[in-house]
Amino acid sequence: MVRQYAEFIIRHKWLSVLFSIIWVMLMGAGAQYLTFTNDYRVFFGEENPQLVAFELLQDTYSRSDNAMLLLAPQDGEVFTRSTLEAVAWLTERAWETPHSTRVESITNYQHTSAVEDDLLVADLALEPGSLTDDELIRIRGIALSEPVLVNRLISPSAHVTGVNINIELPGVDPIVENPEVVTFIRELREEFRARYPDIDVRLTGIVMMNQAFPEASQYDMSTLFPLMLLIFVVVLYFWIRGFAGTVATFIIIIFSIVGAMGMAGWFGIALTPPSFSAIMIIPTMAIADSVHVLMNYVLAMRHGENKHDAMVDSIRINMQPVFLTSVTTAIGFMSMNFSDAPPFRDLGNIVAMGVMVAFVLSVTFLPAISMILPSRQKVEDTPSSIAMRRFAEFVIAQRSKLLIGMGIGCLLLISFVPQNELNDDFVKYFSERIEFRRDADFASKNLSGLYLISYSLDSGEDGGVSEPAFQQHVENFANWYREQEEVIHVNVISDTFKRLNRSMHGDDDAFYRLPEQRDLAAQYLLLYEMSLPYGLDLNNQINLDKSATRMVVMLHNMTTNTVLALEERVQQWLRENAPKSMRTDGASPTLMFSHIGERNIKSMLLGTTVALILISIILVFALKSFKIGLLSLIPNLIPAALAFGAWGIAVGQVGLALSVVTGMTLGIVVDDTVHFLSKYLRARREKNLSSQDAVRYAFNTVGLALLVTSIVLIAGFFVLTFSAFQLNSNMAFMTAVTIIFAIVADFLLLPPILMALDSQEHNHA
Repeated sequence: MVRQYAEFIIRHKWLSVLFSIIWVMLMGAGAQYLTFTNDYRVFFGEENPQLVAFELLQDTYSRSDNAMLLLAPQDGEVFTRSTLEAVAWLTERAWETPHSTRVESITNYQHTSAVEDDLLVADLALEPGSLTDDELIRIRGIALSEPVLVNRLISPSAHVTGVNINIELPGVDPIVENPEVVTFIRELREEFRARYPDIDVRLTGIVMMNQAFPEASQYDMSTLFPLMLLIFVVVLYFWIRGFAGTVATFIIIIFSIVGAMGMAGWFGIALTPPSFSAIMIIPTMAIADSVHVLMNYVLAMRHGENKHDAMVDSIRINMQPVFLTSVTTAIGFMSMNFSDAPPFRDLGNIVAMGVMVAFVLSVTFLPAISMILPSRQKVEDTPSSIAMRRFAEFVIAQRSKLLIGMGIGCLLLISFVPQNELNDDFVKYFSERIEFRRDADFASKNLSGLYLISYSLDSGEDGGVSEPAFQQHVENFANWYREQEEVIHVNVISDTFKRLNRSMHGDDDAFYRLPEQRDLAAQYLLLYEMSLPYGLDLNNQINLDKSATRMVVMLHNMTTNTVLALEERVQQWLRENAPKSMRTDGASPTLMFSHIGERNIKSMLLGTTVALILISIILVFALKSFKIGLLSLIPNLIPAALAFGAWGIAVGQVGLALSVVTGMTLGIVVDDTVHFLSKYLRARREKNLSSQDAVRYAFNTVGLALLVTSIVLIAGFFVLTFSAFQLNSNMAFMTAVTIIFAIVADFLLLPPILMALDSQEHNHA
């Protein structure tokens, strides 16, 4: 049946090539519908409880997506006329930012003071260029004693300040809206630098982080993708030693990418940095099938067969294992659909589609184009073939020692798996080559970071935020938080009430405390709100019916474990010290990213288990042996376990990226096992060879192909380790390490196990 199929493809080679091209073009037409999502929220499914809580908070108060321009004067002092003038200029210009709803800085901070019985609310620094030295000292003292400003908009040593812009994107066209904001801010930065060259400017904030996602992907595509293709061409030409095979495989790589990305467009999949890396992963998968077909084709020609017979024979012996490896690889990647992070689901689906496209092309387009393109092979043994035969003899001769040594080595390395702990740091998702990462690190060290947690504290009644008892609970909560070492700043409404109380008592510091009467506090609040200019109201802190207030806690950059431990302490404090209405979970991107790793690990364990069961069932039926099917689990599972053991020794921190590695690599490492077992079983069943001769046959027929595909896979994923997006980099590194362990297991562990098993059965018989 397979021989007849191969004859048909070769006989109608031009038609096969034409139909392959048309098929790829039809799939590729879907690429016009591809979009790139640059919002960090894409990492969370719609049902994610932390995302739901955060969106509810955003809907209750004004949205908190922001961009911040950090200003660091070279003289190390913010409170000078020139620097304050620069801050005031930037604050005014920042209002022109597209979709901006609020701009805050030390110059437009609404300072309250008493004028007889009236409350005066005004910018802290009006006309900075004309301030006297005494006025500068006074403003500096006010700013550095104001809890709302310190560690948020001004550093305690006054060497760095920030201009914060709140952004509320319409959400009509996110692909255009976020870049539009970022482009304006970057142009504003350049304009600022030209006017004030003595002040360093850094850009951070959620809006800048969103833009860093597509920019990291663009960096990878412009640098890593061409390098990867070059490596593939060199490796292929070196091993196949033929122009035709190299060109044919290169075309299949491009066609597989076009087909998979086009299908993604047809299915409405939005690209993200993780899913975009499919463009880098598909080539490594596409090459594997082609290499197996070509290697047997080339070997047959080197042994004297003509092109036609060599290709027919290669298709005949490779059709089943190539189909099996493609299906199992696709299943492995599709197990990523269990991931709690949608971008990894999309990555799995896109690569799975690319794998199946590559399979179809490798048994249609490849044999047809190989017949059309000129190719010659000398009838000779190559050094690599001779080396593989010698290696096979070594494995057979040392099988007992290898079985014991590999067994002990595997157990020893696997014992380090528990050394890994689930931990992450989402700012470090980006390489330091990305400007956002460098600026975010600078912000965290000098002023404030991206890590924050918000709480909506409910009084339980309309207007309850003015209730002194409630305000005291809020004040106690804020003070407790300020004592925690992880905290940089706490922004809370109780500070505003204390400031208003002092101002309404002639700026007497003795009255810097919470008002003691509810009606008095409500009057203060109303008077204050009526005095605030447009864009600087309290909607970001108090809800519409004034029943609840938002408290925002800014944190140092930290790992997810530290964040989760802090949140656990918070909940314990609330249970023990706060009224029931005030007990609430925190909500923020920080908490969302902190929980996603743990959720993803649990979901991917289920996905990997399902994939493993499906793959095992397929192998049992395809290899027609329950024993061999179960035996295949050893070289299929061990590589990932060894990789995580090595990671436990070297790093010991498993984050979001590594949580999908086991499921993803499962389908890849199965390939080597399937090809080796299929050739081994062919030798045992069709050629009636002994187990030792069957191992020789397997090494001689498929050993080189397995080595080449492994080298290609390792090289491809190793290139991806240089990705500017650390999630992709870490995922690629662990995948490459897993593939290294897989080829070692299939060459040094699987053959001794097969020979030992057959030897026991023979002795038993």
